[in-house]
Amino acid sequence: MPLSPFSRIKWERARDLRKRGAYPAAEMELKEAIDAQPDQLLLRSSLAEVYLRQGRFVEAKVLAEAIVSQNPQYPQGLYLLGEISFRENRLSEALQYFRHASKLDPQPYLTLRIARTLQGMKRDPEALEILDSALVGDRENTRFLKEKALLLNRLKQPEEALNIYEKVRKLDPNDGFVRKEVFRLRGLKRQGQQMIVELERVLNLPSRKKDPQLHGLLAQKLKEAGKLKKAAAEFHAAGELDPSNTYFLKQEGFCHYHHGAYPEAIETLSEVFRKEPDDFRVRATLKKLYTATNNVAGFMRLLEEVLKDHPHNVKLMGILKGIKKKAYGTDADDA
Repeated sequence: MPLSPFSRIKWERARDLRKRGAYPAAEMELKEAIDAQPDQLLLRSSLAEVYLRQGRFVEAKVLAEAIVSQNPQYPQGLYLLGEISFRENRLSEALQYFRHASKLDPQPYLTLRIARTLQGMKRDPEALEILDSALVGDRENTRFLKEKALLLNRLKQPEEALNIYEKVRKLDPNDGFVRKEVFRLRGLKRQGQQMIVELERVLNLPSRKKDPQLHGLLAQKLKEAGKLKKAAAEFHAAGELDPSNTYFLKQEGFCHYHHGAYPEAIETLSEVFRKEPDDFRVRATLKKLYTATNNVAGFMRLLEEVLKDHPHNVKLMGILKGIKKKAYGTDADDA
């Protein structure tokens, strides 16, 4: 069943909103389209993906199962069931769904999901074989090449990984992550301080001053050298240049935490937590910070604020309930 003109407009709006992370607004657009075309599988699978992006696995699974029940050969429905299984660490089940979907619709993203699932199952040689097979027919696919390089890094084969990154850099000279990996792998044989000096020199070049990946690499090397205050500053610079990359923000917060700068750590990690409430390490560190500063009430307020933006996050509800019970001997909302 094709999309009606009304539904197509709604679906395209939802797609753009989803890309910007405006999930509640995307959900509303899709629900209005589904009201007009309740059996349209593209609309329902798009809504399931919006649920998935918000960590609402139960709702996503119910919708995906209904889609596959209606059409067992619908690739996107199978992909969604695989993605839910992957997020819930049921990797064998996820692999079956991804493989089934890929047979029906051999898209590159499904090949990558199969390879990453195999890696999660510690079946790295099979993952490498999947990527090599894909590259036989598409030798310049940068997504496959980068995934293979990441896998070779895991397998402790840095020279082979470097060769691939060098190839990718020729195909896409503007890829900052690849440029950073080339620099990092070339510098493996250098002493830590030498690498720091070289990175600082490179970042003084006008063409590299605004490279967030290189700032991030310098920050990592400073962290490894125990220079936590400087590392936090470099992670901050990287995050300012690439605000969508929460990795830099997390690392800045962890550096503040280990350096003993607790107010700065709370401020930075709270920002991450609002965006990624399911990040266990961030949440656990924040709990330690609020406890160390005798401000458990502040942690409860933060949880309540995050729950306003993520009202379906059952795990956060349970954590807040447990903390209230411990603090006040009750789980009442108005404790």
